[in-house]
Amino acid sequence: MTKEVSILDKTFSLFISSDKIQNRVNEIASDLNKRNNGQNPLFLAILNGSFIFASDLLKKISFGCEISFIKLASYTGTTSSGKITTMIGLSESLKGKDIIILEDIIDTGRTMKTLLEMINDHNPGSISIVSLLLKKDALIEDIKPDYVGFEVPDKFLVGYGLDYNSFGRNLESIYILNEK
Repeated sequence: MTKEVSILDKTFSLFISSDKIQNRVNEIASDLNKRNNGQNPLFLAILNGSFIFASDLLKKISFGCEISFIKLASYTGTTSSGKITTMIGLSESLKGKDIIILEDIIDTGRTMKTLLEMINDHNPGSISIVSLLLKKDALIEDIKPDYVGFEVPDKFLVGYGLDYNSFGRNLESIYILNEK
């Protein structure tokens, strides 16, 4: 496992190992499997960042389910633009369905708030939020995920789906930006 990685013009240090990530994904999947009451929920993964998390998690789900994807964007470089843009939208009916949103990271909560408003317009049966990472200190919206993999500091992270200018998503571990 690499202790440091360089991506473009930045250096990042190991923050959460791939083993810790996989252990936590297994715990979340186990809890979801226990709590499922015969529903066949729709997992809604937010692209691009959650695709690795969603893939790993869904492989561990033992109940019937569907998966779909939505693409929302708010980041440029290492900072949030504060504007949410929809790149790929919802194409199926959500009416009466139990929705489980899969997100890689919640920081300010703006993206999640926007998505929740979009989903609620479709009258779902229920909505749950599963986020691999939560930057609790960065939250400005009142968002309370049902499942959180790890609470992390308000620092820039890369790896396991998270990127820096589209690079680094393929790293198995999560790395934190070295600030000098």
